[in-house]
Parts: sequence; C-alpha cells; structure tokens
Amino acid sequence: MQLPFKPFQPDIENLYKVLRRERAGRPVLFEFIVNLEICREAAGLHARPEPGSSAHFRMVVDAFKNLGYDYAPVYTVGTDIFSFKKGTRDSLASLSLNQGAMITDRASFDSYPWTDARRANYDIYHRLLDYLPDGMKLLGFSNGGILENATDIVGFENLCTMYLEDPDLTHEIFAHIGQRLLEFYTILSSMDSVGACVVNDDWGFKTQTIFPPGMMETYVFPYTQRIIEIIHSRGKPVILHSCGNLKTIMDVVIEELKPDGKHSFEDGIYPVEDAWEWWHDRIAIMGGIDVDFLVRSPPDEVYKRSVRLLEMSADDGGYALGSGNSIAGYVPPGNYLAMLKAAADFRS
Repeated sequence: MQLPFKPFQPDIENLYKVLRRERAGRPVLFEFIVNLEICREAAGLHARPEPGSSAHFRMVVDAFKNLGYDYAPVYTVGTDIFSFKKGTRDSLASLSLNQGAMITDRASFDSYPWTDARRANYDIYHRLLDYLPDGMKLLGFSNGGILENATDIVGFENLCTMYLEDPDLTHEIFAHIGQRLLEFYTILSSMDSVGACVVNDDWGFKTQTIFPPGMMETYVFPYTQRIIEIIHSRGKPVILHSCGNLKTIMDVVIEELKPDGKHSFEDGIYPVEDAWEWWHDRIAIMGGIDVDFLVRSPPDEVYKRSVRLLEMSADDGGYALGSGNSIAGYVPPGNYLAMLKAAADFRS
C-alpha cells in the first residue's frame, strides 16, 4: 500500500496523554477495527494469514505500525482466546437479535456450557510482546461485553420478557457473564504486552439505550464498573466502545463507571462535534468521523472534517482522530487514507 503521507512512529505515551485529556504534541490516531484486507495491504502481504494464527496477529501489528498508530488491537473473533458459546444465526444483510438463543428458562440455564476465562488461551499476548516495535503496545478487548453476550445467549425478546417475569434468573445470567468477563480482564490487563483495554459493549440504538437505564444500572453497570476498576488497578487506561444513543446515561458512565475514553459516534444520533462540546472536559473523545460520511464523501471532504476536528481539540487535548465505529470493508481506502493524511499534515 502506497501511503500519501509519512506515518507517525509509534509511542504509546501519546495514547496515554489523550486518555488523560492532555495535549500529546502531535495528532493521535484511534481505530477499534480496521478491515483485514486493508491490514494485509498495509502490512505488505500478498495473502491474508489464517485467522487466529501468529502470522495473522503479526499482520495486524505491522499494519497498525505502518499506518501510524501507537498500538495494535488484538482481534479475538475466530480464536480460542475467550468467548461464550452461542447458537447459530443466519448471516444475511443483518443479524437477528432473537435467533440462536441458548438460554430461555431455568433448565436451559442450568445446562448451558459456561466458559472459564481462567482456562482460556492467552498465549498470543505473550508471543507478541517480543514482536511489538519499540514504543508500541497491544489494545486488548473481549469478544463482546456483558449486555451483548446476554442478548446473544438469551435473545433480545426473550431477555425483555425474562427481565419482567423472572428477574432472579436474569440476575444470575448477567452475574455469570459479568464474573467471567471480570476474570478475563483481570488476566488481560496484567499482560506486559497490553497497554490499554477496550470495554466493548453496545448499549444503545438511534434514539435511546437498548434497555431502560434502570435495567442497565441493575444488571450491566455493576460488573462493568468492577471491570474498569480492575484494569485501572493494573495501571492501564480503559476506552468504552459502545454504539448508540447513550446521552441519558453518560453522566453515570463518566462519574461512576469512569472509563478514560469514549468511542463510537454517529452523525444520525449525535455528531462527535456535539459529543466533544458536551463531555470532553470529563472524558477523552475517541474517533468520531461518521462511517456513512466516511463512505459517501469525497476524500477532500473527509480530509477537511478531520482537520476541523483536530483544530477543535488542539488547545485542550483529549481527542484521537478516527472513524465513528470502524474501517469496514466498504470504506473506500482513499477516504480512509485521507483521514490519516489529515493527521500527518496537521500542525497545531
């Protein structure tokens, strides 16, 4: 891949400064996921390695270094690192939140094969330690969060009904998921190769949270708070990646859960510029270039908006440039590179 800019050299301290809401001295890039075809090209490979292999993870490290990031994410999907067993879903243009439910009542709960985070395979985090370039660390995260996994295992409509009809069983399901994710992040955040963690759990849709704030505070937030606390106790910062409209719960998120940064923004919900105005003095704002804007706009418009976001945050710090969600396979590579070029060209 021919880059139209000179990429930054990795220095994880820049990401740390953003998450402390300090000026980093140069623009900092943040992306949760970059599609693997771009990773392959950025890493200079002719073929994509087998998912979950050592070569696959080295490819992601090389790609993120070559593109100018200070870290590399560890993509756990398709690996044996840690995940909850889920039913089969049809993979069409979208996914059903009801299909594939494995727990629908007490009997199916008792027979569900709960995974053990303490027995998961964390070897890749050790093997990548010596491979990481100087100044670079890994970004660790789970295969879905507490609410996402509960919805996958129980089904959305089933979970809505269970919440009303059997709150005790609902509590036990969330406790089983939350405890295992807590154990996972306890181990993950202790790894020398891991510089920061993402707590990734989609909590909203376009107009509001997926479940009522009261349900979130009862079933989801207590374990989320403990997860963030254990990561912080290991001296690592935490980024909350959560899609949807979280405006009604952001005060609780910031003041009680206390992640260091917030990621995932969408213009159709509230643009990242608004999120910056509302919250940047209390939490770092990560990314935010709306994916639809990134797909449909000409490269020069992507470049200009990226520059405006960097100018907006230049005096205060606490902002990292990136997409509102991820660099999906349908994002034009030229548009993605225009965003990165804006950072490389920027002088505050």
